[in-house]
Formats: sequence, structure tokens, C-alpha cells
Amino acid sequence: MQKVRQFTGITGVLRPFREFIQETVTTPGTQIVYYGCAGTCTPFIELLAVSLRGLGFEQVFVPLLDETKARIIYEVPDVGMQISVLPAVLRPRFLVFMGGLAMPHMPVSKDDAQRIVMKHGDVIVIGVCFMNMFEKAGWPETLEFDLLIDGNLDPVTVTWSDR
Repeated sequence: MQKVRQFTGITGVLRPFREFIQETVTTPGTQIVYYGCAGTCTPFIELLAVSLRGLGFEQVFVPLLDETKARIIYEVPDVGMQISVLPAVLRPRFLVFMGGLAMPHMPVSKDDAQRIVMKHGDVIVIGVCFMNMFEKAGWPETLEFDLLIDGNLDPVTVTWSDR
């Protein structure tokens, strides 16, 4: 994989993601499945999903790599994308792995993720992480990402009131 371009800000994550998906497939109903940690990855998945709203894709969230818990992602007008309680039947064209899965002490491994890729066959594999998390955990040595988006959250500035 080659580094092609660098961007900044949240649009630097969302715009290339949307462009890649659109350039790869435009068939309505194509399924995009996101794998991530419940709670911490969920807001980022909802942001990625909102970047694809209106394109007619079916989007699904899978907590960690437990496909028995797959849930449909849907749009709520005036709110954004939300993860439903409705189960999803998986037939992915895209597998999106979130960097939280590669964090230390997560109950999944890069080999587990590779088994998911192999299970689904001819799929497009995307990684979205921050702070080189996939690289630090060695995931690119096992998974061949068709697209890897790696954001940087440095510095993080926090200001407290004197109250």
C-alpha cells in the first residue's frame, strides 16, 4: 500500500472514505460492515456512515468481531446515523476494521480479523485508526488493507475554567 495523500481534520477522514467507496462501487444495496469496539469506536463508525448517507448502501455494525451481534445502521432525520437493535444478515462487499480493535488488551487479534476476511471471500478491506494503532499492533503484516486511513490526534489541547 502506498501513501497517496495527506489531509487534515475530520473531513480528512470522511472525504477520502466516501470517495473510495464511491469509486469502488455505486450499486445501491451494497453492504458495508464496520467492526469495532462498542462505545469507543461507535461514534467514529456513525461519522463514517453519515458520510455515505443518501448513497443507498446498507451499513452494519459488528461489535468486536462477533457477527452474531451484527446490527443495522440507519439514518435518523435531524440526528444522524444510529445503530439499531435490529439484527443484520451479513453479505458484505466492504469490511471496515476500526483501530480500537488493535488496542492493547482487546479480546480480538489481527489473526481473528484475517479469519473474518477469509470467511467472506472477495471483499474490500478498509482500516480506520488513529495514532498509528494498526501499525503499532502489526495488523498490516497480516491484513492487506485496500484503504487505510490513519488520523493523528496530536496535540490535544484541554482548557479548564478556574471556577
